[in-house]
Amino acid sequence: MSVNLSAPVAAELLAVNGVRIGVTEAGVRKANRKDLTVFLLDEGAAVAGVFTQNRFCAAPVQVSREHLAAGKGIRAMVVNTGNANAGTGADGLARARATCAALARELNLAPEQILPFSTGVIMEELPVDRIVAGLPAAIAAARADNWAAAAEGIMTTDTLPKAFSRSVEVAGKTVCITGISKGAGMIRPNMATMLGFLATDAAIAPALLQPLVKELADGSFNRVTIDGDTSTNDSFVLIATGKAGNAPIDSLTSAEGQALKAALLEVAQKLAQAIVRDGEGATKFITVKVEGGRTEEECRLVAYAIAHSPLVKTAFYASDPNLGRILAAVGYAGIDDLDQTRIDLYLDDVHVAVNGGRNPSYQEEDGQRVMKQQEITVRVLLGRGNAAQTVWTCDFSHEYVTINADYRS
Repeated sequence: MSVNLSAPVAAELLAVNGVRIGVTEAGVRKANRKDLTVFLLDEGAAVAGVFTQNRFCAAPVQVSREHLAAGKGIRAMVVNTGNANAGTGADGLARARATCAALARELNLAPEQILPFSTGVIMEELPVDRIVAGLPAAIAAARADNWAAAAEGIMTTDTLPKAFSRSVEVAGKTVCITGISKGAGMIRPNMATMLGFLATDAAIAPALLQPLVKELADGSFNRVTIDGDTSTNDSFVLIATGKAGNAPIDSLTSAEGQALKAALLEVAQKLAQAIVRDGEGATKFITVKVEGGRTEEECRLVAYAIAHSPLVKTAFYASDPNLGRILAAVGYAGIDDLDQTRIDLYLDDVHVAVNGGRNPSYQEEDGQRVMKQQEITVRVLLGRGNAAQTVWTCDFSHEYVTINADYRS
């Protein structure tokens, strides 16, 4: 089940001029499911990405980094589900490159102009022959309004596809933004999520795209956690086709740059939060806000300590206001000179702890009332400064264990 998340409506997703998407069934792992997606980009599109910080990164992550660094202009992307092509050594790299070469032949491009992405089971041989056989059908199915099918085609244990759009006025031109993401488990990215693709038809100076995608990731996908595990395949890609007709944005601090960045961040945050809402076995969506830190980094440490704690997450699942678990997480987050007598804790509007101790007016039934909600905000005040950070997470249920125990079967 998911928490207040619904499937995207295809007609409400905006086509991005300069991007066409094709989806097909290639039988990568299971028959009769959409599992192969291609993105076809018009010449001149600018592409940037951020990838997992897991040192045991998958073959497609390594190849995508190489191809972006080659600077030949990315013209297509190929995404398969069912098989992560991770933990596969030199053979996995060869298979990722063979996939790029096959799509390049179909499109009359250089292999370095293709980015590969894979998600699914780790340490299994990528069935390149099935992917290559499916490429013509995926290319033939490519069209601009295929975002909903693409959102479905990149799913693994997700219960729902994830896609969002919005438009914004930039220098008198209407700019379209659409993105998709997938992920429900093995989510604690150090950059993005398991897979995320965000496209706009805005014209942006290519040199701005890499710092922009990093900033977007830091404000969205780098603020979510489901289970504390960083995937081998995490990838987040930003595409700007330049087809909207606006004067090219050459500064992210200009009025036009700020407007575009805010709109892109809004979509990126919705995609990131959708992953948490669809977390494996999730029944509750939890916002953790840490305020009053000396630095944003120490606020982030505290927020993630709370969000990662199995004891905290299982208490939320049980609607049990055992809130000492939250204070314990604050204490072990890693702030050596933390003064516990300055800490306040809130659950939504309920003031639970004041100056490091139980609020005399706090009633457990008030805490339980909040804990029973599907959406909950935990707010911690450190009393050390003016920095703040927010992280989004979910609870741990019996279903999480069931899903991951059965994942390969």
